[in-house]
Amino acid sequence: MNKYELVYIIAPDVDEEGRKALRERVNDLIARDGGEVVKVEDWGKRRLAYTIDYKTEGWYVLVNFNGNSEMPREIERNLGIIDQVIRYQIIRVLEKRSNVKPRAPRPVQAPEAPAAEEAAPKAEE
Repeated sequence: MNKYELVYIIAPDVDEEGRKALRERVNDLIARDGGEVVKVEDWGKRRLAYTIDYKTEGWYVLVNFNGNSEMPREIERNLGIIDQVIRYQIIRVLEKRSNVKPRAPRPVQAPEAPAAEEAAPKAEE
């Protein structure tokens, strides 16, 4: 199973009960497809970087979950249908491999100094 992060923005005019129902709906969608919700963080109401549909603020939610490779496509399809969701993004979290050995650093070679004969101009005879 792959690890994913989902961030979605809920419209600012949705009340607390609506936001809670939407979070549960997204979590149920993940669980229904065989995934596992690891963590849900409500980041609260924040200002958007740019105006989206004449809205300047939104409620941000972060969801960390595990699932198969087909799950993000299905979640994106469902989030695109929900009118209260302004934007969303899913990324796959890559694990750092610990069994890969780092390369040994290359030895630094000092630049060669020009020979004394080349550095001094030759006297003409």
